[in-house]
Amino acid sequence: MSTAKLAQDAHHYDVIVAPVITEKATMASEANQVIFKVRKTATKSEIKAAVERLFDVKVQAVNTLIRKGKRKIFKGTRGVQSDVKKAVVTLAEGHKIDVTTGL
Repeated sequence: MSTAKLAQDAHHYDVIVAPVITEKATMASEANQVIFKVRKTATKSEIKAAVERLFDVKVQAVNTLIRKGKRKIFKGTRGVQSDVKKAVVTLAEGHKIDVTTGL
């Protein structure tokens, strides 16, 4: 594998931060959708390319959302949660990703 190819694969790993494993994400998987936390500067086309390359699947659509950070108080200490960008990736018919196994 060439160094350019390795650098591109490393970029794909930088785009996708982590899968989201919640009850709502599990229900979305029944509709052939997978939810990932992604880098804040990632575009839809970058997310699509990263998912297709890393998981070897065909992506039909990518929807993104940004959850704004919240102010929280924990044991009297004030803090701020950071903004989180999520991507809802719809897979083509017949393709599937099992996020519990990891990469």
